[in-house]
Amino acid sequence: MSEPRKPSPAKLMMGILFRDFDLQRRVLKRLCEEFGPMDFLTEPEPFSYTHYYDREMGAGIYRQTVSFLQLAPLESLPDIKFFTNALEKENSLDGRRQINLDPGLLSEERLILATGKNYTHRIHLRDGIYADLTLIYQGGAYQSLPWTYPDYQNPELRHFLGILRMKLAFQRNGRLPRKYITKGENP
Repeated sequence: MSEPRKPSPAKLMMGILFRDFDLQRRVLKRLCEEFGPMDFLTEPEPFSYTHYYDREMGAGIYRQTVSFLQLAPLESLPDIKFFTNALEKENSLDGRRQINLDPGLLSEERLILATGKNYTHRIHLRDGIYADLTLIYQGGAYQSLPWTYPDYQNPELRHFLGILRMKLAFQRNGRLPRKYITKGENP
C-alpha cells in the first residue's frame, strides 16, 4: 500500500503572449504583486509557431516565459489559473484578449500547464480546470510528448526550463546538482 505524502512545491512559470509592450509591463507588475518577484524572464520573441491567436489578438504577437522565485504548492494551480483568466479578461478589448497567460508548475519530473479545456491527456483538477502534462523530464532534459504545444517543443525553451529545474532543486535542498560541484567540494 502506498502512503500519501504531501508533494513538494513546484516552480510557478507561465508563457505570455502579447502585442502591446506597455500592457505586458503592467501585467508583469500585477503578476509580481500576486506571486512575488520574478526570477526568470526570457526576451520577447515573435510568436511564429501558429496563427491560432491572430484572429483574437491580431498579428505581430510576441512570446515570453516568466518564472517566480516563490515556490507554489501543486494544489494551487487552479487558483493560479483563475487569477490569470481574470487578468486576461480585465485587459480584454471588446471581448478579445490582448494578452494570453498560460500558467504552469515545473517540477523535477514534469511541466504541467493549467487549462480550461478537456482532452484525453488532461486530468480534471477542480472547477473546470485541467492539468495538461506538457513535458516530462527524461534522459537529462525535458522531453516533448505527442500533444506538446509547438512553442514548448522549442529546444531553447526546454534548455531554459532545465536551468529552472536546477534552480528548483537548489531552492528545495540548498544543493547544486552533482555535475556542478567541483572536485574537492563537500556535496
